[in-house]
Amino acid sequence: MKAIVTVIGKDRVGITAAVCSLLARHNINILDITQTVLQEFFTMVMLVDTAACEQSIGDMADILAQAGQEEGLSIRIQREDIFNAMHRI
Repeated sequence: MKAIVTVIGKDRVGITAAVCSLLARHNINILDITQTVLQEFFTMVMLVDTAACEQSIGDMADILAQAGQEEGLSIRIQREDIFNAMHRI
């Protein structure tokens, strides 16, 4: 299943590496990634494949939210179909 991961927080060294490492530990493959820094804020959006992940999307949401809280970031994951439905005009 494909999902969207979003990361937002104050910019610092190592955010991309930390998030990508966490996803890799859970067998989540990054299919596409975009990131930018808006003034002092880091933003990243990733399209990922969760097919090999042993955790449910709900469990991964909790894992990513907890990791984000520890790092001072907002990290969220959402199924691609739900993300698309929410952003359809």
